[in-house]
Amino acid sequence: MTFSIRRVSAIVVKDVKDLLKNSYIILITIFLPLGLAAMLSRSDSDDASLLGTPINLALVITGAFVQATMMAEEKEKNTLRALLLSPATRMEIMLGKSFLSSLITILVVIGSIFLSKMQVPGFFYFSIMILLSLIIFISFGTIIGLVSRTVMETSIVGLPLLVIFTYGSLISTMLDNPVIKTFISYLPTESFSAALTSLEQNGGFSEIKWHLLNMLLWAIGSLVIAVIVYGKRSFDK
Repeated sequence: MTFSIRRVSAIVVKDVKDLLKNSYIILITIFLPLGLAAMLSRSDSDDASLLGTPINLALVITGAFVQATMMAEEKEKNTLRALLLSPATRMEIMLGKSFLSSLITILVVIGSIFLSKMQVPGFFYFSIMILLSLIIFISFGTIIGLVSRTVMETSIVGLPLLVIFTYGSLISTMLDNPVIKTFISYLPTESFSAALTSLEQNGGFSEIKWHLLNMLLWAIGSLVIAVIVYGKRSFDK
């Protein structure tokens, strides 16, 4: 079966209509990162990792939770099985279901950069980091949506994700445990912040290569798990 843009577009149009019915989700996931970015713009700090916080928040809360909402709604309305049994291939379904979440997240990231008045260092590497982060959190959003029984349940299931990935540094400071500190240091959001700081200090590929590798591994792992979970039709019960 050949790849069809029409089938992908049909899935995207359906997602737009469904998401507009849950406008409160859009408002919360969009305005939290933008609000934080606006507040940080009033501070005198030029710490790239601090100014990158709203970007990480946008990637986590917007990317993951918008995606989770759309996936959970498919399950809640018992339309996931019909989608899986439709002529659309698994790749078309995954692309279609991820397009809107990715677009909204990118717009929120751009808005956060604008509001925080942040100077983007190393635009090429920064773009790669954003792409890898999108794959990671859209994949996590897919998983959260699939394991949640309802749209409202996505908030409960996804809360640990929000806390750990967004406030990893704070947790590491509060808990003086070397194992926890090591685990948190490998989180993709921590790698993003560390790489952003290195780029601001005129660092190049040699300074951020391990951070990029860590994010790449997270992206591959989360995507593989999302595809496997998505293929289990038993979730649509």
